[in-house]
Amino acid sequence: MTASAVGRPEQFSESLVIATLRALAAPRRLVPILVVIIPLLIAQARSGGSATLAVGFALCASFTLLAPVSWRVIAAERATLLRVLVYAALGVIVVFGIGGVIPRWLRLAPSLLTAPWNLLSSLALYWVGGWGLGRDIDLEVRLVAQRERAERLEREAERAQLLALRAHLDPHFLFNTLNAIAEWCRVDGAVAEEAVLRLASMLRAILAGVRAEWWPLEQELALVRTLFELFRLRDPARFTVALEIDPDASSTPVPPLVLLLLAENAMKHGPGAGHEGEVRLLIRRAPGALRVTLSNPGAYAGPRSGSDGLPTVERRLVLAYDGRARLSIRGEEGRTRVDLELPEVTS
Repeated sequence: MTASAVGRPEQFSESLVIATLRALAAPRRLVPILVVIIPLLIAQARSGGSATLAVGFALCASFTLLAPVSWRVIAAERATLLRVLVYAALGVIVVFGIGGVIPRWLRLAPSLLTAPWNLLSSLALYWVGGWGLGRDIDLEVRLVAQRERAERLEREAERAQLLALRAHLDPHFLFNTLNAIAEWCRVDGAVAEEAVLRLASMLRAILAGVRAEWWPLEQELALVRTLFELFRLRDPARFTVALEIDPDASSTPVPPLVLLLLAENAMKHGPGAGHEGEVRLLIRRAPGALRVTLSNPGAYAGPRSGSDGLPTVERRLVLAYDGRARLSIRGEEGRTRVDLELPEVTS
């Protein structure tokens, strides 16, 4: 139920009624209600005989079911004096109808809930019970709506934060690439031109990615391949790349730039740090998940103080998958290995 569904006092909203009944059935409300009603019904039966039990049950049902629904429909969103009076008048009709007219018509003896002066107590239970339960449900609905809004704002804030290029691509990589391009301009114009075009394409894709919540894996891989190519332009003999990509995974939606940041981290602390060898990227589909393994030469040195690369990835995964994604990093025979499991999402 959304917050907008709360405020429809002008009409008897079926969805509002169903939502209210479901909220009343929640254990945190149902148990206290039963704790009050069961002794009340027992006392009602003892005070007027078993014949009055049905009347008592009808009154208790009005206190706990009809009253909260009528409060939410009539007065919850705009509790003006007129609406409160309408709610109060409905309570008078219901309580005195059930507890006054029906017992007289059936010629039942006065009981705990239906004795003339006790009807005022029953009316107070209707008014206060309906207001209290209805208000509690409304507050819960608003709290849920506020939490959802806070989550949306958190995602928007994260997206705004990701607009900073440093969150996705280390500035040292950009500076080193630009310095290399400047050098190539003097000695190899063709290589310099190729590097500029690839870097420009990569930056355009990054700017598109930070504005999207999801995009296909193939778009993410295009960025990763460009990153590898730029590093190889700078030092083609230092490392090789081995890619093993499941063809069925290409259209799988993933959070933009997550794999790019992991790949950049692998290049920065692998070949970029002077470690020679093979960079391996394995992506395969599994039942209900996408599994990614990325490894690079160079022993894993543990979390680095002040690093914002991997914490950024972890925050994005939490926001995108509600904590269901799994990310682990470990050393493996002089190499660093990253394992990432992304649950399937409906695009």
